[in-house]
Amino acid sequence: MSQQPEITDRSSSSLSFDQLYELYATDVLRVSYYYLGNREMAEDVTQDVFVKLIMNKPFLEQGREKAWLLKVALNRCRDLWRSSWIKKVVLGHPGFECFPAPDEIGQITDRHSLAEAVSLLKPEFKEVVLLFYYQGFTVTEISDMLQIAEGTVSSRLSRAREKLQKELKGDEQQ
Repeated sequence: MSQQPEITDRSSSSLSFDQLYELYATDVLRVSYYYLGNREMAEDVTQDVFVKLIMNKPFLEQGREKAWLLKVALNRCRDLWRSSWIKKVVLGHPGFECFPAPDEIGQITDRHSLAEAVSLLKPEFKEVVLLFYYQGFTVTEISDMLQIAEGTVSSRLSRAREKLQKELKGDEQQ
């Protein structure tokens, strides 16, 4: 019989590893994919995050588990992005396509353009956009997670919106 790894040793979180994985693996994968643009690398990051959870048994406050997991994922994505290895990999190949429901087919182009525009943002802007718009974190939560001032988060969101508007308007004119 295999034993179930429990995270509750040093944690105030009452959730088991399986529960945390079930609840948050998709979010970790999604953020990692949007950051890196490569499904295989995003899967590797997701695996790394949950291995770190098992190995380190971090102190997780009740209700803050998702924030910790996404922070670890973003840090790992940043490390990969900075490495010389990733520069040799062709990023952005298809493989993690999100297919819309039949009634949303008219929105495919808009979503694709937006996702492409977000992928072109510098990492510091991409992070706050992903956390704020895709994951629903508040400015305060993002500030805590990334260990930057709330004003910096707000400023990055504002600048990212400006860059996205310019990029999307440029696409419309072509």
